Amino acid sequence: MNDSTSRKTLSLKPKAGAAKSAPADEEPRKRSGARARQAAIQERAQQARGEAPAPAQETPAVRRPRRDEYRPGADTERPRRPRPAGDRAASDRPAGDRPARGRPADDRPRADRPFRARDTDRRHERTEAPRSDRPARHADATDQPHIQRIPRTPRAPRIAETFQVFAPCPHGLEEALSLELQALGYEGVAAGRAGCHFQADWTGVLRANLYSRLATRILVQVAQADVHTEDDILMLARQTEWERWFGPEHSLRVDTSAIHSPMRSLQYCNLRAKDGICDRLREREGARPDIDTVRPDARVHLFLNERQATLYLDVSGESLFKRGWRLDKGEAPLRENLAAGLLALSGWMPEAPLLDPFCGSGTILIEAAWIALGVPPGIWRPFGFERLRPHDARRWRDLKDDARAHIAPRLDQPLVGSDLDPAAIEAARANIDRAHLSPDSIRFEICDARHLPPPAESGWIVTNPPYGERLGDHEADLWPQWATQLKQRYGGWQLNVITSDLDLPGQLRLKAKRRHPLHNGALDCRLFQFDLVSAGYRDR
Repeated sequence: MNDSTSRKTLSLKPKAGAAKSAPADEEPRKRSGARARQAAIQERAQQARGEAPAPAQETPAVRRPRRDEYRPGADTERPRRPRPAGDRAASDRPAGDRPARGRPADDRPRADRPFRARDTDRRHERTEAPRSDRPARHADATDQPHIQRIPRTPRAPRIAETFQVFAPCPHGLEEALSLELQALGYEGVAAGRAGCHFQADWTGVLRANLYSRLATRILVQVAQADVHTEDDILMLARQTEWERWFGPEHSLRVDTSAIHSPMRSLQYCNLRAKDGICDRLREREGARPDIDTVRPDARVHLFLNERQATLYLDVSGESLFKRGWRLDKGEAPLRENLAAGLLALSGWMPEAPLLDPFCGSGTILIEAAWIALGVPPGIWRPFGFERLRPHDARRWRDLKDDARAHIAPRLDQPLVGSDLDPAAIEAARANIDRAHLSPDSIRFEICDARHLPPPAESGWIVTNPPYGERLGDHEADLWPQWATQLKQRYGGWQLNVITSDLDLPGQLRLKAKRRHPLHNGALDCRLFQFDLVSAGYRDR
């Protein structure tokens, strides 16, 4: 290779006729856009000062200020900064020395160059008369350009959507649930059959799941209409905006219940509601959800009465009595919301001692400990609304953080439980640990109720004793002996016993001051309340 090979230099030649000037007798070129607006502003400013407007062909091109030179309110025409000796501007360099960029060089004056959007139409850069030369604004200066400031109308506050909500509960706890919802601050609370109606916004719906101890579920009403046939149920389901809550990516379960409904088959009504939901999602989103009866993402409840059908969205998921801590249930377990209902109906307050001489796996006492400490019943469990489309994870986390901040550190009064079965006591102690309670928060011991000494001078006894098959023939003398123990050693205590044996007061030889009808699952039960007065009873 020859080292003396000559290098080639690329130079850009100006186009022919680019630098030619227009003839003198030719009409001046009309301008439009931002440059025309600038010329009009200058002309009006000169007219206001009484100067004659300059000829259009002699109007100098206005240099737009660079970004680093712009300053609001300052003159836009400022002298250029002097360059150091030896530093030539790009326009003074030979064409061959200029770097070739995206477009070929244009030697025409800036005023004659074609319009480019990047060179003009910057709204914040306007050339006006210097501030010292501007005339004072007066009533006759109607031709002065000015910007009219329109006062901003404040946006109306967003009104939260209010939902009609139904909270089912065990039979007999309707009034207690009504008082609980009112204490939580809900409006429109009305006790109904096996539940309560109330109104709430979406945050209130989340709080009801978190704080309600007595409700079994929280159902949000999404549609209601008069129905006469099963096809009316299909149309109602198809007209409901299910895509707002869930879609084809979710699994679905539909349940149906009725009171005095003229429909012949609830199973067929359930099928029509499910078909309507799936048809709606297929029309709107191109696919239908899968059906899952075990662990669905979305649950819909259809309720029928004499003339209406109501569709509810179940936002709880699993039943609310499943707090998330009880794995060892023991024999004949009591549901957690029913245990909380017994405490509410008994009148027990956290400031008083509590005893359960037939504690089993400790459900009543653990519920009492959570009530006394202020632990929300839903703080450690998942919910169905967490899988729905409108779920706001940050809002839900804030609600739980606020609830945890109000939990008390310790109990002020003793909670005591006893049982003859060692396995039941072990299960109760394991449940304490899963309920996030300290081991000394509840005292469990293996002891016969007929020999258990009172833990305090006065307090409450709330218990679910064995009855029926659980009692057996060999324990037939349990009630008379336990009654003797209560009369002799528990004067000043309040006794509350739930049982399906309606003859229990006679066997205890005690007179009940009040009876509350309740349902423990399918069992028709009563909660008997007695006042134990010292030396007030005699054995007969």
